[in-house]
Amino acid sequence: MADDRKTTEERQRMTDIERIRHSCAHVLATAILRIWPEAQFAAGPPVENGFYYDLELDHHISSDDFDKIETEMKKIIKENQPFERVVVSRDEAIRLANEGQLGALGPRPMPSKFKLDILRGIPDEEEISLYRNGDFTDLCAGPHVMRTGNIGAFKLTSIASAYYKRDANNPQLQRVYGTAFKTRAELDQYFALLEEAKKRDHRKLGRELELFHIDEEVGPGLVLWKPKGAIVRKELQAFISEELGRQGYTEVFTPHIGKLSLFRTSGHYPYYRESQFPPLIEPETLAKFAEEGCSCAELSNRLMKGEIEGYLLKPMNCPMHIKIYASSQHSYRDLPVRLAEFGTVYRWEQSGELGGMTRVRGFTQDDAHIFCTEEQVLGEIQGCLQLVLRILNTLGMNSYRVRVGLRDSDSSKYVGTSEQWDRAEDALRESAKNLGVPFSEEIGEAAFYGPKIDFVVKDVIGREWQLGTVQVDYNLPERFGLSYVAPDNSARRPVMIHRAPFGSLERFCGVLIEHFAGSFPAWLAPEQVRVLPISEKHLEYGRSVSGRLLDRNIRASIDESSDKIGAKIRLAQLQKVPYMLVLGAREEQAGEVAVRSRKNGDEGAVSVSEFVERIQMEVRERQRD
Repeated sequence: MADDRKTTEERQRMTDIERIRHSCAHVLATAILRIWPEAQFAAGPPVENGFYYDLELDHHISSDDFDKIETEMKKIIKENQPFERVVVSRDEAIRLANEGQLGALGPRPMPSKFKLDILRGIPDEEEISLYRNGDFTDLCAGPHVMRTGNIGAFKLTSIASAYYKRDANNPQLQRVYGTAFKTRAELDQYFALLEEAKKRDHRKLGRELELFHIDEEVGPGLVLWKPKGAIVRKELQAFISEELGRQGYTEVFTPHIGKLSLFRTSGHYPYYRESQFPPLIEPETLAKFAEEGCSCAELSNRLMKGEIEGYLLKPMNCPMHIKIYASSQHSYRDLPVRLAEFGTVYRWEQSGELGGMTRVRGFTQDDAHIFCTEEQVLGEIQGCLQLVLRILNTLGMNSYRVRVGLRDSDSSKYVGTSEQWDRAEDALRESAKNLGVPFSEEIGEAAFYGPKIDFVVKDVIGREWQLGTVQVDYNLPERFGLSYVAPDNSARRPVMIHRAPFGSLERFCGVLIEHFAGSFPAWLAPEQVRVLPISEKHLEYGRSVSGRLLDRNIRASIDESSDKIGAKIRLAQLQKVPYMLVLGAREEQAGEVAVRSRKNGDEGAVSVSEFVERIQMEVRERQRD
């Protein structure tokens, strides 16, 4: 939790909407205390799209309570109470907390226990401040709007449980969520978008369109790609493989598991062990330690110290790509070496953080690693960025921004020399400028091994997703002792660039399902064409048309049911098939098909060969609707 603590300067950089939402959280707490004065409050920050406040209360708050809480909140806003900032000494803050006055409307018989704990975490050199509105006083660094009347439109949205400081050993609190906007129109628009998001939810559409399945017996966070979903995945892989070939990448394959020593060298183990599956130990070794009465804690300590060898489900592909590079000697003439893989990795996400395809425990990255000279870094970064842009533009994801993650002033946190970092950061800045799109520089957002660029993509309903990433790395080449032979025959260290345009196929597909609302363009659609004979009399002609389409690698099926044509069309539309070919006596006699598209409806009759040519061009050029 301490690592999540924002500095005073970071808090003061709150946007106007964040200030409104932060202030609304205080109004929420004030209202709850007017109804339940015994409530004990922990933290109430603004978050993406809203705010929350965590509290401990015997009464279990439910959505049935929202009306009376909101009624009190409206009264407080109408009272136009000023938000008053008061700086106090640490001793004074502790006294107020012990009297129960922090996160409260006045003195209470029980201390403000969560506020006391938060006080203990405030650094000695940091100023301690309180904020007051009306009778409510809270331990808070701010900032806020001037008065409660400056809060625009708000609404409480949900209630959840949350462990204090996200630690299961701490009390479980109630978390009340809400949102606030400057105007009622903005609030209404937000909830309209939420309704649209529900319709587009990839978990709902994935089930309805039979794209993927997550089964508890297989394991939470482990995706089963069903036949239709597998087609979408294969088409995306084929798309990026074509692009990789054009850019001179070589595709490789690596195992799903590796020795612990490999990940010790890379630093992934034990430093990130909390986000990894437990190591696997050879059965003979495990039996031996069991006979010796070795405890689980001792076994874990020995693994971390490297006294026991084992294996690990790979959390990253890069160590294995490094080993492929290191397996051959390289001259400067061989560089850059570009290795790519659709590599599956495994991360131990907490069960409460899992969500459909966007947060999973096993996922496949469209991963690549480039080994190059210092002089080649700029050109390779630009190549990576152009690849990301090509993918996003092809998929119609044209609204995005670029984040350039740079080091902060504490240079001791980073590996590599200042000169290397200066060159790498300059290369990223120049590459971002050359893209011709808005970008921001974010100090302190670099990885410890090098600066990075992230693409933040906005989907059709305005939600942002962090997708493609490009990172410069000086750390791993050093840790693994990588080298190439320079023109003067000396051994020099290559620079490593990590890049993943999709991030992971699971997450990217989840985003795409929602972006397209399940209506994939024809080249991505699991079923591209459905043939719809009007009656049994036209089945044979329908089968011949379907056969011609399949012979030309068009994903087609035929509806041979006895349903009326209207019902067949409705079913195909519900299943989001891009094209329907309606066949009756007129079409059979003329050797034609009546084309009906998902987008335009009835498009008239054309010859089979004309339709085949049309859809093949659409698929070949990866056109969108």
